[in-house]
Amino acid sequence: MRLEKKATVASSSVAAILVFIKLGVGILSGSVAILASAIDSLLDLIISLFNYFALHNAEKDPDEKFHFGRSKLEPLAAVIEGTIISISALFILYQAISKIIHPKEMLYMTEGIYVMIASVIITGALVIFLNYVAKETNNMVIRADALHYKTDLFSNGAVLLALFIVTYTGEEIVDAILGIAIAIYMIYSAVPIMKEGILMLLDVALEAEEVEKIKAIIKQEPEITNYHYLRTRVSGSHIFISFHAVFNTEISLYDAHTIADKVEAKIKELFPEDKKLHILIHMDPYDDAEINDEYEEW
Repeated sequence: MRLEKKATVASSSVAAILVFIKLGVGILSGSVAILASAIDSLLDLIISLFNYFALHNAEKDPDEKFHFGRSKLEPLAAVIEGTIISISALFILYQAISKIIHPKEMLYMTEGIYVMIASVIITGALVIFLNYVAKETNNMVIRADALHYKTDLFSNGAVLLALFIVTYTGEEIVDAILGIAIAIYMIYSAVPIMKEGILMLLDVALEAEEVEKIKAIIKQEPEITNYHYLRTRVSGSHIFISFHAVFNTEISLYDAHTIADKVEAKIKELFPEDKKLHILIHMDPYDDAEINDEYEEW
């Protein structure tokens, strides 16, 4: 099993455990913060299961129906994850405001504190593991998952703080205020996840610095007299690069192809090994950029 899949299995297992213990104590205690955390963990479980499905299918080889594979499942999963986080945050916000308007006494505070301490410890361990996997694989889904559980870690810590304050001061409004703060923080964290996923679904180009490095490699080849129509796009762990290389009319097809292979190899060295590069080089016997308006360079 790939490391990314192991990470999603670990996330699903942790989320399932936290849902069970938080939901029970949240309902019994009447704490908006604990209940909000339980709902968040339930959504974590759904997201982690979906992430496993997305990673499992994204790595499938191209077939007759999907000639370029299913790599866009990764950014799609990130967008869905960010959307679910935002929806759950709005629900938590509603619950917190409702409690301010209609106060309700909190019960089972000691049990709630123990549950949240356990939650902080378990979530902290998971965040460490997910960060390790994200660093090793640079997988977008795992990076989003790591960021998501990091926000959970902060929110769990905030809930624990709220329970301590309520226990020793009796000011139950603190619970609702922390619930509102958690909701705002969740939405703030979800926006970058959704933004990156949407950009990939829209075939965002490589960063300008990476494009310049590709141009430098092409220009370093003396047999390539010019180039045009350089296009790049990122789709999950896949990177697509294409351009037209202009050769002298006297060069043989074999030599031109050999040079193109050498340029392709150099471009691949620019990126980590876990990235799947798809490079298409069209070999032109003369520069036809001027007669093709669509070959505009950026």
